Amino acid sequence: MSFCSFFGGEVFQNHFEPGVYVCAKCSYELFSSHSKYAHSSPWPAFTETIHPDSVTKCPEKNRPEALKVSCGKCGNGLGHEFLNDGPKRGQSRFIFSSSLKFVPKGKEAAASQGH
Repeated sequence: MSFCSFFGGEVFQNHFEPGVYVCAKCSYELFSSHSKYAHSSPWPAFTETIHPDSVTKCPEKNRPEALKVSCGKCGNGLGHEFLNDGPKRGQSRFIFSSSLKFVPKGKEAAASQGH
């Protein structure tokens, strides 16, 4: 069994509009479009979070190079962080699937007022 399954339809893989990616469950701000980069995986990839507490991380069983990542506010499972696998030496890569929503630049305040 593969570590991550690809079912197609990952809408944010090639999405590079300016804005913020938020938790699909609670709308907490997670990633800025400025930290997103093109990657060969089918999922969106980011190098850093917006806030220090945007996500929580715990070691992935039997995968020392990976951390399981959850929303720092509601605990919703988001994806994984792969250590030292980012676009620059020493950077990590965060990858996520359907656990994200995108809020276009200028619409951030309206999105956070809904929750």
